[in-house]
Amino acid sequence: SLGNGGLGRLAACFLDSLATLGYAAYGCGIRYRYGMFKQQIRDGFQVEVPDHWLENGNPFELRRPEYTKEVKFGGYIRVSMDENGRSVFNHEGYQSVKAVPFDLPIVGYGNGIVNTLRIWDAEAVNCFQLDSFDKGDYQKAVEQENLARNIVEVLYPNDNHYAGKELRLKQQYFFISASVQEAVAKYMRKHNDVRKLYEKVTFQLNDTHPTVAVAELMRILMDEYGLEWDEAWDVTTKTCAYTNHTIMAEALEKWPIELFSRLLPRVYQIVEEINRRFIIEIEKRYPYETGLTQEKIKKMAIVYDGQVKMAHLAIVAGFSVNGVARLHTEILKNQELRDFYEMFPEKFNNKTNGITQRRFLLHGNPLLADWVTDHIGDEWITDLAQISKLKIYADDEKCRQEFMNIKYQNKVRLAKYILENNGVEVDPRSIFDVQVKRLHEYKRQLLNILHVMYLYNEIKEHPEMEFYPRTFIFGAKAAAGYKNAKLTIKLINAVADVVNNDDSINGKLKVVFIENYRVSNAEWIFAAADVSEQISTASKEASGTGNMKFMVNGALTLGTMDGANVEIVEEVGRENAFIFGLTSDEIIKIEEEHTYNPQKYIERNPGLAKVLNQLVDGTYDPTHQLFRELYESLVYGIEGNRADVYYVLADFDAYCEARKLSGETFQDRKGWARKAILNIACSGKFSSDRTIEDYVKDIWKVKTVKVK
Repeated sequence: SLGNGGLGRLAACFLDSLATLGYAAYGCGIRYRYGMFKQQIRDGFQVEVPDHWLENGNPFELRRPEYTKEVKFGGYIRVSMDENGRSVFNHEGYQSVKAVPFDLPIVGYGNGIVNTLRIWDAEAVNCFQLDSFDKGDYQKAVEQENLARNIVEVLYPNDNHYAGKELRLKQQYFFISASVQEAVAKYMRKHNDVRKLYEKVTFQLNDTHPTVAVAELMRILMDEYGLEWDEAWDVTTKTCAYTNHTIMAEALEKWPIELFSRLLPRVYQIVEEINRRFIIEIEKRYPYETGLTQEKIKKMAIVYDGQVKMAHLAIVAGFSVNGVARLHTEILKNQELRDFYEMFPEKFNNKTNGITQRRFLLHGNPLLADWVTDHIGDEWITDLAQISKLKIYADDEKCRQEFMNIKYQNKVRLAKYILENNGVEVDPRSIFDVQVKRLHEYKRQLLNILHVMYLYNEIKEHPEMEFYPRTFIFGAKAAAGYKNAKLTIKLINAVADVVNNDDSINGKLKVVFIENYRVSNAEWIFAAADVSEQISTASKEASGTGNMKFMVNGALTLGTMDGANVEIVEEVGRENAFIFGLTSDEIIKIEEEHTYNPQKYIERNPGLAKVLNQLVDGTYDPTHQLFRELYESLVYGIEGNRADVYYVLADFDAYCEARKLSGETFQDRKGWARKAILNIACSGKFSSDRTIEDYVKDIWKVKTVKVK
């Protein structure tokens, strides 16, 4: 309940690897009362309900009130002089909350190392103001309690309105301020010179959400420890490192100056000064006579055009900036962050993501894990590179049969879950074709379901056609305020209702949407999958980690050359995956030239035109209106966007071909088993253990801890 989607789960894998490899580390976050949300499907629509995960207590957490910190919001800064003539910044008129840490043990595999996940709860500084209550001001009496409660209620409040943006910034500053205050205090309990903090501590900023840590560390060093600006900046720039996890512009956070400065007045002063000094650097690097100065300031400034740009702050202050797959890092260097790469090439590096095999194979798929251990021993559990020893078994007739039997048993387990939870009977002998991940237009669940509609039409029109039965499995949460994502969930369920209740197709197609996709049902889904759908628009997915979880469980990737898919295909060979679609270079070129016309794809494929028409002709919605926005977003474009922003129609024909090929390939059972075993055997690179070792070697330079 603490994490959402790939980023939260990636952090969990990293913590598992850090502890297992013996590196001392803290994960820091918020102790959300309700996590993200529990997803219910009602009449095919996503409904968000609270996830009461703490209702019966959490036996694994330890409340640590001795490390409580105060976090301040609002108010104003009064400047005075001390006896040495130095400016002192006094924060006054603020509201504050207490941040109380709860520590969860993160236990290394079999090595006695226990790291900490520290999640901060918010409590009122003065719980209840009796005098206000007695005067009849009931609102003021509980004001502080409400402030504290709101901060820790829900992960990522809907921020498509002002109040949501304000709460999100409060959440970020709340856990960052508390974590940075305690990290510095912990260091000072053992050492006496805060100027050497960076020798013992690195803050790895996990995307833009925690990048306010840069200014908060500066504030603490200057205002609480008396460092001068240059000293504080030297410490900060040797302590902070930034990981970029996304190419999507909306995820590179920008805050309105009005909101940021009102909520965090002292922090904003510091950000402004960092920005002022950085602009001087830009002017030195690109003197006015070059004609580049204003253009560079516009593109690179931290504070510009009424906004505070958090990714820019992280890059300017961080000593390291990394992407999370080789392709992603190259796109950052050549496209999205090109100006920064030009100015600070030495900061940029790549750390391809990974997953922990202990969760997603050993724990999630015990039948396969035992089979692997029986054949190659158990060293793979802490060194996934060892799994390459399986390669010799890919051509062993008996081993192929054993593998397919294990896959079948895992499919039976998932089929039982689907029957119990969805009331849909699926055939474990059919191809389990799976797309589970956060629902976003760039991940193209829409492409998948449009193709299912296309196949259904084909089977209806040609009942005699050869078609191997296929079960399409979806699982995804959509952000609460994301309209098109939520409509896509409704469409998937509407198609499922029609297809699953049509006896005339003899069960050749089944469509299932698994409610409330989360780690516990994901383990069963990965273990049972035959085909792994990784179909994001090339150049849009930073890495993906679902692709790795499917791979280690012996599913074949059907995907675009995007994110870590590129490296997966490199490891396993293109012949052991199904690759289709435009490349990232082709997409970037189309976007630069503004040459895209979706109409030509509709005109040349009558089957596609029919599918699009079915979005609005009553086939899946008697009102004809429900899916109109999806239809218009693909065909005409809406809200100032051009049509088909994520090239669903451009890739449709190639996707049909890749799906067809995967169906034909599956019918050669021996050949399929060989490819699946090779996928497992080639998954060694994609362990989060390898990722963490890369971070240690290039960024953190930490030593392992041994427990006697």
